[in-house]
Amino acid sequence: MRWTDSRDIAIALEEAHPETDNVNLRFADLHRWVCALPGFDDDPAASNEGLLEAIQMAWIDERD
Repeated sequence: MRWTDSRDIAIALEEAHPETDNVNLRFADLHRWVCALPGFDDDPAASNEGLLEAIQMAWIDERD
């Protein structure tokens, strides 16, 4: 997975952190969790606020 794979990342995050309040989370935590996902293979420094926000929105959508 890469930073732009927001839907796949959201699914993996929901599986890894099902009890997390994914609406009120810090981007620093989100960044750390994404980088720790099995199958994530992108440069940790390549993320930005827009990518993290897209992942968060996809995760919120995934939970609904």
